[in-house]
Amino acid sequence: MSINRTAALPVIVAEGLGKTVPTSDGDLHILASVNLIIKPGESIAIVGESGSGKSTLLSLLAGLDTPSSGSVIVAGRDLTQMNEDGRAALRNELVGFVFQSFQLLPALTALENVMLPLELAGNANAEPAARTLLERVGLGKRLQHTPRQLSGGEQQRVALARAFVGRPAILFADEPTGNLDSNTGAHIVELLFELNQELHTTLILVTHDMSLAARCQRTIRLEAGSIV
Repeated sequence: MSINRTAALPVIVAEGLGKTVPTSDGDLHILASVNLIIKPGESIAIVGESGSGKSTLLSLLAGLDTPSSGSVIVAGRDLTQMNEDGRAALRNELVGFVFQSFQLLPALTALENVMLPLELAGNANAEPAARTLLERVGLGKRLQHTPRQLSGGEQQRVALARAFVGRPAILFADEPTGNLDSNTGAHIVELLFELNQELHTTLILVTHDMSLAARCQRTIRLEAGSIV
């Protein structure tokens, strides 16, 4: 499967998307009837107060979670009609992730962390590709360091390299600067948008940082689970 990254056809379409979870006090409605169209190459920020449903929406669009109602179409395929193996295969082929908590494997070096997704995909050129991306984010001299030997900003740069090494058509970022100081966060933001533009990746990020949201082409605000 491939995506024409310069085409006008949507890369993601969400229709009537809802998420409800049962609690001891009754059903909790996290998202309600969200409709959204995202074109290839767009950069989109999802903003809103804590508890508004931002991360839940991101998880549904990425196929990490399943909706209670509605559908998510990614590259022409309906995630709601796929099992977990099918969704995982689609993510492996098309999607990259950057999380607030970095989610690096502590026993692996920076180079090994970035190589991992390519190795899992059976790519024989995993090491040179990983080296190239780590050098691109300024970590060419830190290849053999494990996460505990790296600063928070360096760990997030490793996470960025890992997210982009497979040249994903879509990148999801959940509070990518949330655990970083302002100066380090600003540097990470510059790298994120530079890589996004170079690779023509569709960028969908969740953030509380309105200056980061302003860098995106479009901002989507959630209130109580609905787009406003």
